[in-house]
Amino acid sequence: MKATVTTLEAKKAGEVELADAIYGLEPRSDILHRMVRWQQLKRMAGTHHAQDRSEVSVTGKKMYKQKGTGGARHGDKSVPQWRGGGKAFGPKPRSHAIDLTKKFRALALRHALSAKAKAGEIVVIDTAASDGKTGALKKQFASLGWKSALIIDGAALDDAFARAARNIPHIDVLPIAGINVYDILRREKLVLTKAAVEALDVRFADVKAKASEAK
Repeated sequence: MKATVTTLEAKKAGEVELADAIYGLEPRSDILHRMVRWQQLKRMAGTHHAQDRSEVSVTGKKMYKQKGTGGARHGDKSVPQWRGGGKAFGPKPRSHAIDLTKKFRALALRHALSAKAKAGEIVVIDTAASDGKTGALKKQFASLGWKSALIIDGAALDDAFARAARNIPHIDVLPIAGINVYDILRREKLVLTKAAVEALDVRFADVKAKASEAK
């Protein structure tokens, strides 16, 4: 499929070919859901911790004699039913991460790109560069109609552009190495530079080759 390349000044700058093997899949919500869940679980800290009865700082002495008090029998105060006692089956530090194969994660990225392409929410620009002024960049985004956008550049970001864009709400800027399904789906527009499109073509070159052989 063809996509028009624009500039930040809203001028046309040619066309670029978007490979069907990358941007032309029929998006599957189950694949996207599994990938977003994988990302969210992977970034959970898992540092929650509650003391059990072996960890609380209380005396180990029996509270009172076993019989003759008219009350229930008890040992020390570390048991969960007493205030200050340990937590029964409380949370312990652990990893929340689940497993997804590298092949599946690559497939999920192509489905996310295809979902944006199908919705008409992919924009290709020639370069992502500015003089570092947030106000000027904000006006350019407004003229392009970008209220919520993820901007993906090539291997390295333009420092001035990234610095100016980070102060604009609902605008994210990432290098191509940081592209991910969650950030693609959480923003309305996906903005790719020509360098990002070329990098994705290289990344999925084997997929494109298999698709062309199938034809």
